[in-house]
Amino acid sequence: MASIDDVRRLVTLDHGLATVSTVRRTGTMQATVVNAGVLPHPVSGEDVCAFVVRAGTRKLTHLRERPIVTLLWRAGWAWVTVEGTAELCGPDDPLKDVDEEGTRLLLRRVFEAAGGEHEDWAEYDRVMAAERRTAVLVAPRRIYQNP
Repeated sequence: MASIDDVRRLVTLDHGLATVSTVRRTGTMQATVVNAGVLPHPVSGEDVCAFVVRAGTRKLTHLRERPIVTLLWRAGWAWVTVEGTAELCGPDDPLKDVDEEGTRLLLRRVFEAAGGEHEDWAEYDRVMAAERRTAVLVAPRRIYQNP
């Protein structure tokens, strides 16, 4: 049985690149590529998988309407998949008990969890705010893999 530790291992192997699938209104799937990682939920402290989306994207629209998400990380022939429910935390999607400063810091932590490094955090914060970025937190309901 796969675990969140298997996700952490694959995140480090390819810059946190993951395929994310969301559900359209029609019931069909939309798949795109994101950088995603694992970090503690900002309120509960439970491990979640997370990525960041820009305002106005179809992903964000789909997740607001149907918070069902699947993430798949791969490196070579090894892969791990997480299925779960998404919570949003951003300027247009406030998360209970997370204030504006907490959201700013969460966006940084998601970036770092996906393997990102930044030389100018003030610039990073500026861009995140200008693009009205939202953190997507996925509580794993099912994790499976091909070792």
